[in-house]
Amino acid sequence: MGLSQVDIEKLKHLHDEKLATKYLFSQITPTKALKEALSYSTQAHINQFRKSGEPYIVHPILVASIVAAITNDESMSIAALLHDVVEDTEIKIDEISKYFGEDVSHLVEGLTKIDSIRDSELIPSHSSEKLVVSALSFRKMLLASVEDVRVLVVKLCDRLHNMLTLDSLPEHKQQRIAEETLVVYAPIAHRLGISFLKNILEDLSFSYLFKEEKHHIDNYLDKNFHSIEMKLEEFKQAIEKIFTSNGFCEDDFEIISRVKHRYSIYLKMQRKGVSIDEVLDLLAVRILTKEPVKCYNILGLIHLHFQPLSSRFKDYIAVAKDNGYQTIHTTVFYNTAIFEVQIRTFEMHKTAELGVAAHWKYKSGGNNIKLDWLNNLGYQNESVEDFYELIKNDLYSDDIVVFSPQGQPFTLPRGAVVLDYAYAVHTDIGNKAESSFINKIKAPLLTELHNGDIVKIDTTDNIMTRCSWIDAVKTSKAKTNIRSNCNARIRDINIKSSINIVSTAMNLNYSRVEEWFDTIKCERRSISCDIDNFREVINRFTKKISQNSRFKQFLTRHRFKLKSSIISGVEVFSTSSISDVVFDYCCHPKVGDEIVAFLEKGKAHVHHKMCKTAAKKIDAHEKMLFVRWEKQNIYHYNIIVSLHNEKGALANFLTYLVKLNIDISSVQLGKESGDYIRYCEIGFESNEADINTIRAKIERKIKVIHFIRTDDAYKN
Repeated sequence: MGLSQVDIEKLKHLHDEKLATKYLFSQITPTKALKEALSYSTQAHINQFRKSGEPYIVHPILVASIVAAITNDESMSIAALLHDVVEDTEIKIDEISKYFGEDVSHLVEGLTKIDSIRDSELIPSHSSEKLVVSALSFRKMLLASVEDVRVLVVKLCDRLHNMLTLDSLPEHKQQRIAEETLVVYAPIAHRLGISFLKNILEDLSFSYLFKEEKHHIDNYLDKNFHSIEMKLEEFKQAIEKIFTSNGFCEDDFEIISRVKHRYSIYLKMQRKGVSIDEVLDLLAVRILTKEPVKCYNILGLIHLHFQPLSSRFKDYIAVAKDNGYQTIHTTVFYNTAIFEVQIRTFEMHKTAELGVAAHWKYKSGGNNIKLDWLNNLGYQNESVEDFYELIKNDLYSDDIVVFSPQGQPFTLPRGAVVLDYAYAVHTDIGNKAESSFINKIKAPLLTELHNGDIVKIDTTDNIMTRCSWIDAVKTSKAKTNIRSNCNARIRDINIKSSINIVSTAMNLNYSRVEEWFDTIKCERRSISCDIDNFREVINRFTKKISQNSRFKQFLTRHRFKLKSSIISGVEVFSTSSISDVVFDYCCHPKVGDEIVAFLEKGKAHVHHKMCKTAAKKIDAHEKMLFVRWEKQNIYHYNIIVSLHNEKGALANFLTYLVKLNIDISSVQLGKESGDYIRYCEIGFESNEADINTIRAKIERKIKVIHFIRTDDAYKN
């Protein structure tokens, strides 16, 4: 099935055309069409060589071999043989169509399109920009190829062979190609369900991008090889003994043992902040059987004989993933070690390893892969940076499945909250969600969801604006809609505030100013945010009304000059004297928040711009002032410290930070280990720009493990 590790090693060392051809025809029947395509490609690439010095034709032959091993599809294998012909030679796509038919030319054209987009859009290898531009390439490649998913499969096979021969390129190109593979191609393989290809691409990229970390993991696995093998073999024998004593025949099941692949180990260590020997699913066995019902029989025997970790149980057979993946996952203890156990049928195993490719290779009809996700990845309206931020959760997260009260399943990224589900059901449901029930128990909209939850949403009649929630939701759909609602709400507030501010400054009623704005071309929403625009509007208004002789005496007495005063860290611009700045208790905004202010008895009452009380005052046309935070430099830091596990240790440390004039924004504790809480991670703000100065002060109190300025991370 697919390619074994032996096949991968063989491909890596095949540099001869005859041997490559022999290998190709060991993977697929040498039909007349395939032979003709091979001959045509050989002639087209004659006198072309790769950087390694080998004849170029070896590359398309081996790409075709990988395609054949995965799909056994003749058209795709022919397209693989011809995939560089249009790009690298004088041959046109019409000629491909003439000799090999529309289906093959369609695939070759799709592959050529990907290459041309990559060449034009991907940043040069000497650039310091990396993932964001690769994400743009990824988006355009998806949109160009979505009409036929087979193009993606052939492209993945092409990338695999390129990764296997990366050693012949200079180091900076190795880095660039490996990074592109990790960010762009491995996630596509994951979404297409071709897990073995995803794992190979990730591990190959990992070996070039994180050499030191790869070396560390390899050393651990080599050093503990015999111990690991013994543990896996003992566990396998224990399972076999249980099965045979409970009525299973030897040909009813197959047990495959494995160690988690390298890059996956590395990610787990990074995400959990653990060492390699603390990775819970480092050791795993996969149990294959013939029928779905036997999967549950096996699960019962496993749980009856080995202590399960209940929080790590997932049933993807009953509720398959979007890409067709079906397997029961559980984790159990055995002889002081922890093992992940995966249970699936042989048919499910084909789909799990080959994903969409299983549809072509096995023609099994039982394949239930859904490709709707491809159509949903249309982030055309976002900037490149926004696009990458949006897709990384959609493409990299593990999935969970939750249900509507009617039993309809919804796939969401791990960590998704109720509001993500509401937007997944329908944009209107997300926009108007007011409250929710999880498994019939009332729960806040930001409650994290778990596999199997049944979620009910109650809605209101109006759109709910929740700007501060944008970082709490996980899906791109929720983030995009929340941002859109907030932008619309802020535009509305700015327009109304601008009229209130001008009418207060000029001592005129709201309707008079609004009527005047309607007669001139003026971007009124920016008046409340841009002091220069505010001054310009007052000058224009003054000139307008001074043309009327009735107002000359009035204007002589009332010189509309804006005076600036700074009180309590807030700068106020007003035509009258301001005695104080008051932060109302209803919202009490923090430094940096968007703010508005109301004039009451000579004082500026400051509110958060999104405050509901402020909204009522704005709609009532109460007197308003132009305000902004006093300009000062605020620097953002993130620190990880080793905190001794004793009573009051955290409280004492936080008190010490406050004495250093530090504004703490977040505190997160790591898991306990012996006498120490392994990590205490704190985010904070300070007006101290020198990281070394502030670090020295903190180190007088506690051991610092990691310390960066998050708004200037590359310099520290």
